[in-house]
Amino acid sequence: MKKTLKLAAAATILATPAIADTVPVPYNTLNTNMENPLYMPGARVFYSKLSNGLMLKVADDSEAHKDKHHDGSTEFPIIRIQEDMGYGITDRLAAHFSVQYTHDDDIGRTGLSAGRVGLTYRLLNLYNGFVWDIYGDLHLGGVGEMRGQYNIEGADVNNPETQAALAQVVTAQMIANGITPTPQLVKAQVMELAPAYSLLNAHGVIDYDNYSNGMWGFHVGTKVGKVWDKLTTSAFVEVLRTFGDDNSRIRIVGSNTPVAGEYSTALMLAKLGAPSEVAAEFKSTTEVNAGLNAFYQWTSKWSTGAWFRYEHHADQGVEKITTSVAPALEPVKKALEDKLSDMNDGFDAYIIGLSAAHQFTDHAQVAVYGEYTFDNAHERSQNGTDAKVEAGVRVNFKF
Repeated sequence: MKKTLKLAAAATILATPAIADTVPVPYNTLNTNMENPLYMPGARVFYSKLSNGLMLKVADDSEAHKDKHHDGSTEFPIIRIQEDMGYGITDRLAAHFSVQYTHDDDIGRTGLSAGRVGLTYRLLNLYNGFVWDIYGDLHLGGVGEMRGQYNIEGADVNNPETQAALAQVVTAQMIANGITPTPQLVKAQVMELAPAYSLLNAHGVIDYDNYSNGMWGFHVGTKVGKVWDKLTTSAFVEVLRTFGDDNSRIRIVGSNTPVAGEYSTALMLAKLGAPSEVAAEFKSTTEVNAGLNAFYQWTSKWSTGAWFRYEHHADQGVEKITTSVAPALEPVKKALEDKLSDMNDGFDAYIIGLSAAHQFTDHAQVAVYGEYTFDNAHERSQNGTDAKVEAGVRVNFKF
């Protein structure tokens, strides 16, 4: 009997580290409260978190917004629906999937705005409440092609200063070729060169139809945190790498405003046989996200959360236009590639958020949340705002 008791005691002592490894503290909510930033489903547990939000945006006065005559405009309501789901393969390894749909009538833009699928592994889950996760997933931007309309405005050579500059160039070329420049000859040559000059110095802005960048990629990240009795704190950092391709469809539309004599950009493109749309190969990008979270479990039913998130969105750039064009349009194609090689459309977002959640049953929970975003956008970005607010309801369940 004594031997049996001793063996039982020894077995208990040996088993203690394994038990402590999966149950950090008595107030642990990591496997019960789906709003906890360190939540991870137990083995063979499935969870779903469906967020339904409304956003209001006020556009800033960037060059891109001015080109679209959209600077200072208000966009509301913007509908944002996001589904996050996951499955516990083991107590330490979980699969996750998320997808977000956004619809914005005010700018005619709709579709998949985020998507990822991957795995999370819990490296550490210590008795003192310290947690360390690593994760990696596939960025689903390549599921849909990037679609939009590129509105081209030619350089206005009806401007007397531009014509005078062109006249100097023409005069110098005539003298170099042994031709005596006369006012009539120079004027005729300027008018002949004006359409080409206007197209080669054209500029424009893309009106996006959807939110996809048309590129596949991957996220890698890590998250650390600690449970302090009923308080949980955590931090994460992740990197997104995308791979450029030509999964895009861009309609080319010229302006009808005369820019060279009576020629408009639309008329010049039509005369040269420009295609109605082109595909462009975009450059690969590297983006970074990071954040801090705090969460408090007031009672078994009520909890609140707060967070700060930083998102760095890189400048996009066109490597080349892959659509074939007529020989007469090759210089225009090259000029367009040069102008779009660095689109100067990146932005940094700083997001603060709050939430409150109620646990209705062991398997169902409802949370309300709100976010405010500050941003620092580049001059050609269409994502710069003077105000950006979102509020919504999230429904969570597991089984």
